[in-house]
Amino acid sequence: MATTYLQLSNELLREMNEVELTSSNFSDSKGVQTHIKDIINRAYLDMVNEEPQWPFLAVGESGATDPMYGNTYVETTANTRWYELKPAASSIKDDYGYVDWDNFLLTTVGVSGESAPYTIRNLRYTSIEEWKDYYRLGQNKDDADQANGGTPSRVIKSPDNRKFGLSPIPDQVYRIWFYAYNLPTELSAHGDEIVFPDLYVPVLINRARYYIHQFKDNSQNAAFALEDYKRGLRTMKLHLLDPTPNYFKDDRIRFS
Repeated sequence: MATTYLQLSNELLREMNEVELTSSNFSDSKGVQTHIKDIINRAYLDMVNEEPQWPFLAVGESGATDPMYGNTYVETTANTRWYELKPAASSIKDDYGYVDWDNFLLTTVGVSGESAPYTIRNLRYTSIEEWKDYYRLGQNKDDADQANGGTPSRVIKSPDNRKFGLSPIPDQVYRIWFYAYNLPTELSAHGDEIVFPDLYVPVLINRARYYIHQFKDNSQNAAFALEDYKRGLRTMKLHLLDPTPNYFKDDRIRFS
């Protein structure tokens, strides 16, 4: 089981020689206990908001057929340009926290009734301004006109960031795969668990210590805790975001 909000709070309370909380009185905390809970949440959100593409924020495992497809998909409808990125979201606060617009992929793999040879292609991200200025008139002035529909080659982000458009308008059903990441949410109940591996709990604790020392106006200890936090965060990024062994990396100097 992952580390809980209660366990994190009590670790700091023990360091401060304060009375620990229990599952039964966690919601009734007062004074220093409440302050520690707030600090834990602040440190936790600092960590999970540090990188929008933390793997533990991914909405699911990568591709059902190929891990390079993406971690979620939307199926198109013939003659329809615009699609919600997260169809189940009722408001912007329920949307994905981050979408990788440079890695949209179109395929017919998995589409009902489709068989080999399948269609598969990368979609080029095109800003809505670029699409309106250079492509819209050549394809469709009006989305009601499907005369120029076909296999999409471009993906367009809507102005409100909640939808994606396809150009040309799809002429059939396709699966549009992409990488999406959830919005991190603060800890609330005593049993709420952190979303990252327990290995990195000390990073969170060091961030929380930094805030405690700041509150106590102990600048020296705050600086030590901040440095420990930054060091741990660098290690975390190295392990989770750039795990390629050094001997696989190309360090040759190139001249253009």
